[in-house]
Amino acid sequence: MFNNSLITRIILMNVVLLTFGIGFFAAFHYKRDQQNMVDLTIEGAEILMATIENAIFNSKCKGDPERLQKNLQFISRSPNLLGVRIFSAENGLVLNSSQGEEIDQPVPVSDLAIYNNGRTSGIVEIDSEQVLSIIKPIIARPLCSECHGVEKKVLGVLNLNYSMRETNSKLASSSRCFSLSMVFITLLLSVGVSVILLRFVRKPIQVMTSRMAKVEAGDLKVRMVPKHNDEIAHLMRSFNSMVEKLDVAKQELETYHFSQMEQADRLASIGEMATGMAHEIKNPLAGISGAVTVLADDLPQDDDRRQVVQDILAQIARLNKTATDLLNFGRPGLPQCDYLDVNDVVKETLFFVAQHPEAKNIHQITELTRDLPPVWADRKQIQQVLLNIIINALQAMPECGSLTVQTELTREHDGRSYVRVQIVDTGSGIPVERLDKIFTPFFTTKNRGTGLGLAICKQLIKQNDGHISVLSSPQEGTSFSISLPVAKLPESGQEEEQNE
Repeated sequence: MFNNSLITRIILMNVVLLTFGIGFFAAFHYKRDQQNMVDLTIEGAEILMATIENAIFNSKCKGDPERLQKNLQFISRSPNLLGVRIFSAENGLVLNSSQGEEIDQPVPVSDLAIYNNGRTSGIVEIDSEQVLSIIKPIIARPLCSECHGVEKKVLGVLNLNYSMRETNSKLASSSRCFSLSMVFITLLLSVGVSVILLRFVRKPIQVMTSRMAKVEAGDLKVRMVPKHNDEIAHLMRSFNSMVEKLDVAKQELETYHFSQMEQADRLASIGEMATGMAHEIKNPLAGISGAVTVLADDLPQDDDRRQVVQDILAQIARLNKTATDLLNFGRPGLPQCDYLDVNDVVKETLFFVAQHPEAKNIHQITELTRDLPPVWADRKQIQQVLLNIIINALQAMPECGSLTVQTELTREHDGRSYVRVQIVDTGSGIPVERLDKIFTPFFTTKNRGTGLGLAICKQLIKQNDGHISVLSSPQEGTSFSISLPVAKLPESGQEEEQNE
């Protein structure tokens, strides 16, 4: 549930960021407040130490050490002041102290370390309690030279210990208050963000999801009404625009599809009728051709009527070819597939082409790639396609030219391997405006012809799971490319089973 909810992740991330951010801010302020309180304590201690220092000089000058001891004990009555002492900078022994038992005893190591390190204050721990230790060297005055000599500069070290209990208590109270504030602010912001996300993001998204489901189901009349002028509103308007365009496109597609279906029905009817007519025409044509041939046999060899008979037979052959093309296009036979060596099919086709009268003045170039894998196709249909395209190429070069036939192994965009046959001529080429119509049934640029040759070629290649394409430039020539998929040869075990 957590991984699938964007709102939950945003709210949780908001809580985590707020917690870390406010926690870092609280720690920073805790350290700063602690340092401020220590600085205030040190400032007050400096005033007190100046007073103690004057009292020390007065007592020493008057030779009244008892008065100094009383002053130290009086000053140490302050609730936060744990003790006042004066120790020797040379040997670290306590010279005077508000606690009499410390006199002539070594000063605590922590206090002595502060002085030896050149610091004036530091927080130490005494009996599991934090204590602020303040150090101030007592510098000799001119009057002190009579007793201590001129060379002695530091007469002793004044040391005050302040308890940090009250300071820590105030800091803890402040931290608790700050933590509660942090929790309250985090909850408040989280609730606010949650309300905003749920109200202005999740709800509109749920509405859009339900509308999209209706559109996916086919209802293109769905629309959304934005309530605000924010990014979600822009998204809703874009959704409405998209659905409107889809609706228009659907209507146009339905209209076009309906017209195409009507045209397809008409073409199917025409095709059925043309196929029937072609079938009915071929039988009488065969009879007429036979009868004319019989009549021609009775004519003398030098009779001029023999030429008329030859013209009649040529026209009958033309009508017969037209009827045959109509039958082939209307009712193409199913391919009788087998493993084919495309190079063998090309060589056989070129042998037949060489007998054609239009191939006499054509320079033929053959570039066949060796060891091509076999293809699974109908030999007669592939040969028919090659023959048709090559004859068209010869007719495009009536005087002279060059015909190139190439084979190669290629891998095309669908990831399959194909054997490609490329037929290139140097004829007049095909105009650009006619290039996309040459595979259309009944489209032809010749004075003689039905316009079904290339349409039948495309149909036959498609039946054999291949594809055909053409490239042409006016006055430069035309290139037809026929691609047939490489066959998957059966394993030896499967071949034995088939033979059995």
